[in-house]
Amino acid sequence: MEENTMNTDAAAQQEGTVETTTNEAPAQATRAPRHYYEAASTTSHDDFDWSVDKRNVASYKEETRVSMDTMYSGTFKSIAESELLRGTVVGLTKTDAIINIGFKSDGLVSLNEFRDMPDVKIGDDIEVMVVQKEDRNGHLHLSRKLARAARAWQQIVDFYKTGEVVTGTITSKTKGGLIVDVHGLETFLPGSQIDVKPVTDYDQYVGKTMDFKVVKINETIRNAVVSHKALIESDIEQQRSVIIGQLEKGQVLEGTVKNVTDFGAFIDLGGVDGLLYITDISWGRVTHPSEVLHNGQKLNVVVLDFDDEKKRISLGLKQLTAHPWDNLPAEITEGARVKGRVVNIEDYGAFLEIMPGVEGLVHVSEITWSSQPINAKEFFKIGEEHEAVVVTLDKDERKMSLSIKQLTADPWDSIEERFPLDSRHTGVVKNITPYGVFVELETGIGGMIHISDLSWIKRYNHPSEFVKTGDKIEIVIMSIDKENRKLALGHKQLEEDPWNTFETVFPIGSQHEGIVTRKDEKGATVQLQYGLEAYAPVRHLRKEDGGTVEAEETLPFTIIEFDRNDKRIMVSHSKVWEQVKNEEKEAARKEAVAETEKTKSAVKNIQSKVEKPTLGDLGALAAIKDKMKKAEGEAGE
Repeated sequence: MEENTMNTDAAAQQEGTVETTTNEAPAQATRAPRHYYEAASTTSHDDFDWSVDKRNVASYKEETRVSMDTMYSGTFKSIAESELLRGTVVGLTKTDAIINIGFKSDGLVSLNEFRDMPDVKIGDDIEVMVVQKEDRNGHLHLSRKLARAARAWQQIVDFYKTGEVVTGTITSKTKGGLIVDVHGLETFLPGSQIDVKPVTDYDQYVGKTMDFKVVKINETIRNAVVSHKALIESDIEQQRSVIIGQLEKGQVLEGTVKNVTDFGAFIDLGGVDGLLYITDISWGRVTHPSEVLHNGQKLNVVVLDFDDEKKRISLGLKQLTAHPWDNLPAEITEGARVKGRVVNIEDYGAFLEIMPGVEGLVHVSEITWSSQPINAKEFFKIGEEHEAVVVTLDKDERKMSLSIKQLTADPWDSIEERFPLDSRHTGVVKNITPYGVFVELETGIGGMIHISDLSWIKRYNHPSEFVKTGDKIEIVIMSIDKENRKLALGHKQLEEDPWNTFETVFPIGSQHEGIVTRKDEKGATVQLQYGLEAYAPVRHLRKEDGGTVEAEETLPFTIIEFDRNDKRIMVSHSKVWEQVKNEEKEAARKEAVAETEKTKSAVKNIQSKVEKPTLGDLGALAAIKDKMKKAEGEAGE
């Protein structure tokens, strides 16, 4: 209402007059005392001011008007919406605070915007924002909340640019983090930026006042992300730089086990972490660091190396004690017997730990006296204890070779006495290859039976058709190679060679009944009596009716080849029925020849009895000749 009155006064001044109404009380300084109106109604006619018109408006001179206009305009200042201004609390009501910002009218600010100032009083200086110079009710609309938010955003932008630390209060929990009030502006604190350690319980931080660093802003939506973790990391980085700057190789420090991993452990050295690798924990073998270390454990470690640029520190624990090789007991010498635990197995052998930090290698060639290859991973198991003999010892190189087989005498030294030539023995099948069977006669002594020495009469495609691993088998010692530790063994030599007898039983051309056991595109295998196998090429499998012999059929076969040296027999089914046909043809031919001879003899007898033939005789003779030619033709066929 006051602003409307002032606007009216300003319009009147532009017209060169100032109006003063009598039916409405003037506002603020232009309002006249009530007794003035009462006195005016009682003045005499001669005292009436005739310069005032019927609207009760008095006229001023130009210089007076200018002077009053200047005086009036100097009492307030121009403002713009969204402008930040300083104001003074000039009055308080139950719901609002009256703020004077030097404008032509005062503004109102709700007391809800003074929750952070519960003791607000008249005379307090505050900052407000002009929301609207004149709302629909004609009031000046101010806001302290918006002013604080605008001022806070400007400060946050400055903090983001300068990296300055800000203080904020965590007001509530939200999805993925917390809401932080920074100078009246709500910012977001992600859960990953609360601490350097993972945080699961966000509620414990609500209501706390903490320092933060502005790490991200969005000017468009006026959103900011803050981080408390960045400050911690910054402090840690400073501590790390100080600590690393004081480090020296070989320096012994006290630390606390922070985290145990598969490859080692991280040690807290008081603000900086160092890595204790698994191989530097103990001189002995460590399968997992947790066998020796646990979180929270305090221990002394030595600085092995560090990198100023990468901020990496390598630590050692075993280096605090002397190397076991330097204190090797005097009784451990070459030829001594020792006990060790299997700590590692490779294809070439196994490592036995004689004492923590002292290991020896048992090569696969030193496991047994046998010349047969041995798989170390099948012979040894991790954690097993074995006794061995020290073969070589090099303290300078810290190497030791061990032998298990040398715990016993070399069985090959007396091989001829215990396994003479042609002697018979029983062994165990240890290994089967496509070309033979390896048989162990006793520990460290064994030999091979070639596939051709398994049977006299049967051919095997693979030795596994005859015997299996682990089976017991009788053998004959055929030869001894002591230098190379090899024995040649035989199994079929347990019996006499039956092929001398087979040569008389299966002569070439003889027929025998056989069973077709296998068949392929080249021929078929036929089993004859006595378990003997023969082979029939495909061209000899044709039947008399034009068909082909099939597997599992039992048919007569003719021996067409017998090789005693190669132990090979060839047979044919086609020869059986072809031979029958040939015999029938031969019998027919012989009968025709006999008939011809008989006819010739009869002709000779007739000729000898007749001196001169007659016409009738000639006719009979011609008939006889025709008969003879016919007989000769049939005989020829």
